[in-house]
Amino acid sequence: MSLITRFPSAVLSALFLACSGSALHAADVAPKGYNTPIPVDVLTPDTVNTRIGTFNYFDGFPDDETMRKARRQVDLGRGVQTFLNFMPAASLEMLYVGHRDGYGLKPNRDIGIFDELMSAKSLWLTGNTDTVYASAFLDLSNGPVVVEVPPGTGPGTVNDAFFRFVVDMGGPGPDKGKGGKYLILGPGDQAPASTDGFFVARTPSIINWLILRGFLDDQGQPDTARESFKNGLKIYPYAMRANPQANAFKNLTDWTVNTIHANNFRFYEELNEVIQREPSEMFSPELLGMASAIGIQKGKPFAPDAELRALLTESVAIGNATARSILFSPQDPKAYIYPGKVGYWQTGFPGGSHEYLVDNGNGGRDMDGRTLFFYLATVNTPAMALELPGVGSQYAFTSRDGNGAYLDGANTYKLTVPANAPANRFWSFVVYDPQTRSMLQSKESPYPSKNNKRNQDMVSNADGSVDLYFGPKPPAGQEANWVKTVPGKGWFGIFRLYGPEQAWFDRTWTLGPIDKL
Repeated sequence: MSLITRFPSAVLSALFLACSGSALHAADVAPKGYNTPIPVDVLTPDTVNTRIGTFNYFDGFPDDETMRKARRQVDLGRGVQTFLNFMPAASLEMLYVGHRDGYGLKPNRDIGIFDELMSAKSLWLTGNTDTVYASAFLDLSNGPVVVEVPPGTGPGTVNDAFFRFVVDMGGPGPDKGKGGKYLILGPGDQAPASTDGFFVARTPSIINWLILRGFLDDQGQPDTARESFKNGLKIYPYAMRANPQANAFKNLTDWTVNTIHANNFRFYEELNEVIQREPSEMFSPELLGMASAIGIQKGKPFAPDAELRALLTESVAIGNATARSILFSPQDPKAYIYPGKVGYWQTGFPGGSHEYLVDNGNGGRDMDGRTLFFYLATVNTPAMALELPGVGSQYAFTSRDGNGAYLDGANTYKLTVPANAPANRFWSFVVYDPQTRSMLQSKESPYPSKNNKRNQDMVSNADGSVDLYFGPKPPAGQEANWVKTVPGKGWFGIFRLYGPEQAWFDRTWTLGPIDKL
């Protein structure tokens, strides 16, 4: 027998808000209109106050305004989550569009090379001035494609249309820097009866990006790497293997082509291009369902009405703010390289997984970690995340000085790079624009960076350390060690080690903060 046979809705509301999920059980309450006790957790009060407004119900039936508010919140959230979760796809899409329409490069044939290195004119997410890039796109819509990599190639990678790792080439790849032929199989492709002489990789997407890096010579010049690519790098359809086509090479240095995804409504149009072109199997049903809920579905036109367009415009604004917050002020301690956030140095791979898996996948995927990386950068490979002493590359970036303030182009700063930097090839520091996440532009400094191989005029201290200076003007006598910044603009910097050594991984060699002078 129940102690309470009648339960006014006002009391029910108070108990629901105060006790939901607590020790209140079915035996305690028998509300009006019921013959048996009903758990408070199951019931919905007539009025519920939330941050988006008051929800009103008649015996659990939402009124029209409640339905409108709740529906809009869900749709807004799906727009935000579509931006955050599909960012890798839109990012690679814009690299593809930039190559195809901006540089005028045809997939499977044309190869772009930064003959004189990448300059600040290039709108590439955290591109660098330190290696000779060779960049091309593979289109597997008509069958497998072969990539021949010359000996001596540095870190190289193929990524699919969702910016997932397909295969490494060059130093970190199976050819171990000795060169070789790679056979890339696309969706539905069958491997040939004999693959002798090929390193075979499979990708789930039609469009894939090939990015290779060549190292500067001992004089800090790009000539050797550039000529190696032009004489030894080949891309052609497997069907043409008996008589491969000639590749066309184009110098991309100083082109002003955009390769960065949009941070406004245009983002959803970029994503729609990917979903229309690529096999649906490339994405999970949950991801595709998120996109289709806001009108992006394979085989159907994306034509949002004015109301949906306005909602998605707000969604992407919220998503952009979220991504920038995750990138420049992450809450996860794993995003910082040193305990206590010393120097505010961050890693692009919190948790050390290029797939952003938590506890080998038992904890799912680190969604913020993936957002952090792809809002910042491009090229996804385990060679950048794993501890591989002497192979690949490692990165540390910061947008703050030692006191935690954002770096300001009007101020002058100093960073001391300790002696014996653990890089068996070289180290570098490049300055970037927080708006574009590309290199910081100024008329006086087309290459806003310092590299201990290329900039051989840098002055070292007596103990072998190197002081780097950043500001609108160089401190007296420090011109060789100075990188120009721009008043009125912020900046952030990336420290790179090529061929990182054990001292980097075990933290016996560490970077200090960037100090404001």
